[in-house]
Amino acid sequence: MAGAPARYLVFFQYFGTRYSGVMETKSDQALVGVQNYLEKAAEQLKPSAPIKFHISSRTDSGVHALANAAHLDIQRAPGRAPFTGPQLLQGLNHFLKPEPIRILSAQRVSSTFHARFCALSRTYIYRLLLGCAHRSQIPVFEQDLCWAPPGGPLDIPAMRAAAQLLLGTHDFSTFRSPHPEAAAQSPVRTLQLLQLQPGHGLLGQHHLHRRLEFWEVKVKSKSFLYRQVRRMVGALVAVGQGRLAPGRLQQLLELRDPRALPPHATAPPEGLFLHSVEYSPTDLAPPSAPAEEELCGLSRKEFIT
Repeated sequence: MAGAPARYLVFFQYFGTRYSGVMETKSDQALVGVQNYLEKAAEQLKPSAPIKFHISSRTDSGVHALANAAHLDIQRAPGRAPFTGPQLLQGLNHFLKPEPIRILSAQRVSSTFHARFCALSRTYIYRLLLGCAHRSQIPVFEQDLCWAPPGGPLDIPAMRAAAQLLLGTHDFSTFRSPHPEAAAQSPVRTLQLLQLQPGHGLLGQHHLHRRLEFWEVKVKSKSFLYRQVRRMVGALVAVGQGRLAPGRLQQLLELRDPRALPPHATAPPEGLFLHSVEYSPTDLAPPSAPAEEELCGLSRKEFIT
C-alpha cells in the first residue's frame, strides 16, 4: 500500500519573454506557461500520480522571476523512498533543459504547507534604463530586461515623493487592471516598501561608450492586485517626466477607479522581476511524523472560513 505523498517547496527562476506567463495554459498555444514545462519535467521523474505545481505568485508574459516559489506533492511507487531535496533539484533541472527555467532549491515541507497562502510577502523589482532616446539604443544584453522610458531624464526626487503617498494600507482600485475579472478581488492592499534606488547594468561595459543610468523601483507587500506594480511604476514614471504632479497620485488613489489611469500609463512587462517570496521559518520546518493540524499558522477550520 502506498504511503502519503511527500510535499516539497521549490524556488525557481525564469526568463519570462519566452512564455505566456508563469501559469499553465493549453499546450496548443504558440507560447505556453512556465508551469507547463515544470510539470512536463516532473513527469520524467516517473511519479505514481500526476504532479501539480501550486505556484505562489502569478506573473504575466514578459515578466521575469529571480525567485518564484511553488509546492508540489510527489507520490512514488511502493518501496521507493521519497526524493531528497538535492535529488529533486537535480532531476527537475536535468529535464528542464534547454528552457531558461531553473530550480534554485528544493526542500521537504509539511503536508499543510501552501506556497501561495503561507507567503508572508512578495518583493518585486522594476528596472528602468535612462539615457536611451529610442528602444533601439538599449544595449543588446539588456533587451527585454528593462524599460527605457522616452523623453530624457526623470525627476527622481518627485518620483520618490509620489511613492511615499502609496505606502501603507489603501484601496488600490485605481492601480488594478480594468479587466472585469480583477474586480472580484478585494482592492485593499498594504505596501510595506516602495522605494526608488540606483540600479546596475548587467554588464558594466554599457557605461564605457555612453551615459546610461539604471534605476530600480522596489516594492513589497503580502500580495498585489493584478498589474498593480506595473501601473504604479507607470504612474511614477509619468511623475518623473512631469506629466503628473506628485500630489496627483493621492487624488488618483482616492478616485478608486481603474479607468482614471489611462491604459498607456501601465509600464511594459519586460522591466518587472519577481525578486523574492518570503516565508516564516516555522512554516519551512521539515515535516514531522504526526499529521499537522494547522495550515500556515491557521487551523484548517480558520483557513477554510
